[in-house]
Amino acid sequence: MHFDLADLRLFIHVAEGPSLTQGARRAHLSLAAASTRIKTLETQLEARLLYRNSRGVELTPAGVRLLEHARAVMRQVDFLKSEFSDGGAGSTGHIRIYANTTAVTEFMPEILARFLADRPGVTVDLQERLTRDIVRGVMDGSTDLGITAGPIVAPGLQRLHFSTDRLALAVPVGHPLAGRKQVTLDDTLQFPHVSLHEGSTMLNFLREQMESRGTTLTLRIQVSGFEAVCRMVEAGVGIGVIPESAARRHQRTMRLKIVALDEPWAIRERDMLVRKLEALPACVRALIDAVRGHAAAQAGARQQASGPDAPRPGTVTPKP
Repeated sequence: MHFDLADLRLFIHVAEGPSLTQGARRAHLSLAAASTRIKTLETQLEARLLYRNSRGVELTPAGVRLLEHARAVMRQVDFLKSEFSDGGAGSTGHIRIYANTTAVTEFMPEILARFLADRPGVTVDLQERLTRDIVRGVMDGSTDLGITAGPIVAPGLQRLHFSTDRLALAVPVGHPLAGRKQVTLDDTLQFPHVSLHEGSTMLNFLREQMESRGTTLTLRIQVSGFEAVCRMVEAGVGIGVIPESAARRHQRTMRLKIVALDEPWAIRERDMLVRKLEALPACVRALIDAVRGHAAAQAGARQQASGPDAPRPGTVTPKP
């Protein structure tokens, strides 16, 4: 039985689309050519791979099995290409990343800008996803790398810790909470909140905290990023729970007060999730090193700014 790598990659595109049209577009094929290639795969395997409906396609049980194998094959192909590329290990390849809101909007753009500038043969697909989808994506192979914050359940995955951050409350100057050293989430409920957009990991996390208290969050406005949250807070629209690192950065140019959150979940460990570090293509391992290096440099800068006696964030080694 012969499999064409282009057909396997096309099938992955169609499954992730999830439609034949989107899959064909990503594979740079006509719809007719893509349909013919999928039918050829089904003939070779003597199994139906897709259910077609008005919304697109849905994988059959055989299609689910093929998708798992196809992803494994293409990961090995990418690994082989990166190891034997002319520019050396890590100079070529494609990296798919599922990450939380903070990673996508705050530190990954800066890291990727430097990383890609040195590697013109590498391409990256960075997608914002909820934590549960990040974990699932790494588990089923739909993404090479996951970036999360806070406690997670990820059996069978390696967690690579790279930094620690905490959530804080941003309030406008003169706000009733501005003079407090710390507040609980309950203290904030009487005030309208500025929040990130629907589907963001931060908003989803805060709603989970609200549900555990049997209450809801009063949202005044929802915006697309932490900078926009801070601008709305500065203007007096509301208050916002955001990562302290983002609040400190925007406080340099905006009139904000940052109040500590006295909550056990406010301190969040940041992890990178992978299936098996040693099996990743060189370009992915190089990016992991870049993320760790950036985090270490940031921690060193904070240590220097706060003085020699300030506690330094620790690191842990990969664990299964």
